[in-house]
Amino acid sequence: MQLADYLASDATALAQHVARSEVRAGELLDLALAQHRRVHGSVNAIVRLMEDQARSQLSGPLTGPFGGVPFLIKDGVQDYAGLPTSYGSRSMAGIVSARHAHVVERYLKAGLVIFGKTNLPEFAIRAVTDPELFGRTNNPWDLARTPGGSSGGAAAAVAAGIVPMAAGNDGGGSLRIPAACCGLFSLRPSRGRVSSGPGIGEVWFGASSEGVISRSVRDSALALDVLQGAEPGDPFVIAPPSEPYAQAMLREPGRLRIGFTSLSPIGTEVHPEAVRAVEQAARLLDSLGHHVEEAAPQIDGAALAQSYLHMYFGQIPAAVSRAKALGARERDLELMNRILVTLGSSVSAVELTTQLNRWNAFSRALAAFHAQYDLLLTPTLAAPPITHGTGDPSGAEKGLLGFLHGTGVLGVLARLGLLDSTVQKIATDNLRYVPFTQLSNLTGTPSMSVPLYWTPDGLPLGVQFVGPFGSEDKLLQLAHQLEQAQPWFDRLPGLARG
Repeated sequence: MQLADYLASDATALAQHVARSEVRAGELLDLALAQHRRVHGSVNAIVRLMEDQARSQLSGPLTGPFGGVPFLIKDGVQDYAGLPTSYGSRSMAGIVSARHAHVVERYLKAGLVIFGKTNLPEFAIRAVTDPELFGRTNNPWDLARTPGGSSGGAAAAVAAGIVPMAAGNDGGGSLRIPAACCGLFSLRPSRGRVSSGPGIGEVWFGASSEGVISRSVRDSALALDVLQGAEPGDPFVIAPPSEPYAQAMLREPGRLRIGFTSLSPIGTEVHPEAVRAVEQAARLLDSLGHHVEEAAPQIDGAALAQSYLHMYFGQIPAAVSRAKALGARERDLELMNRILVTLGSSVSAVELTTQLNRWNAFSRALAAFHAQYDLLLTPTLAAPPITHGTGDPSGAEKGLLGFLHGTGVLGVLARLGLLDSTVQKIATDNLRYVPFTQLSNLTGTPSMSVPLYWTPDGLPLGVQFVGPFGSEDKLLQLAHQLEQAQPWFDRLPGLARG
């Protein structure tokens, strides 16, 4: 098999080639590694090669629906026994995982050949991928731009043609944002659909879900079949699907009622290209026979953002506390995360609990919307993929915050509530370009980013669909219909084709 044949095949097709002895799994691994070596200096998607582990896999039977397909996991949550899970942080880089995460076990059981870990921002808390430990990951469509985050390394690896599908997770858009930035498909499953254990019971109070970023809908459907189902001790157990997703996907979705909006829920600007992406998708849906009209859930977007950010700020000190128990040092954190530890530690248990309790109101308001509309359509991103450094604090701002943190003044001001405007600015800067994705995380509902639009400059810009709880089958059916109506599989950046 040549590179052109490899790039022309999704993971499902590659597994079929292996099963029919038309190509050996070792040949596919060699192609993936060669493509990685060719593009690594440009994209920096893989931060840990696991060639020895992959070669060891090849020596055994590769049964399962993805038998022999090269694959990458994310260097966060997805523990691989005997290797560190760094979370993109120097503080975690030497802490070795004792056992596989359940999702890794399922990927291996499915026959996927795991040969590396992908890049992510430190502790997976940003929508860009630029850790100091590993360096930034570049978008294969334009190296001056971000591939998104936090699963940015996974998306860049798929868009660059290293693998047809890669693992990620999504606590605030971390699958959908990179997929939208890189012209790929991704579905974030419902809360409880996929286990996050055993190392973690629920990631981000259940806001995060495990999934994949892929070039084809059928790969994502089959991957969800591999991943779905609870493990003993999981805090959430959801009813299993009535039939495999790979089979359900092939059914027509019927005439759907779809409400759409391009207005930012936090009142920030939405780029005209993001608006056009939604308008074009609405026209396509209408041409396919769906009922489409402008409508949005009756949810206070600013309140939802505040609830999300209270959870977000609280996760960093909690993660650092766990890391310290394993031997990590707080001084090894990046400056902005050291600051977030201070800010997050100033939030009272009462305030955090109050904000978590508001998630129920958001869920019920979204359910009321879904009583009228099968799906909600929005932009995935509020703008085309941003250039590196956009929205980052200036050097002067970092210097001031670093001084206040180092002297202990920052902690005093935070506890006195005198940094509220600073916290609000950090919040707005973090969500300005990605205000649409957190709704699905807090409500636990499934959502997907579909690559239906490219800007006149040739940049991908996906659109998002949000469904009711447990409606992954309906989302996949619509995605398959859209994929047939407006195919995207063959759209790869020139860097991938060489």
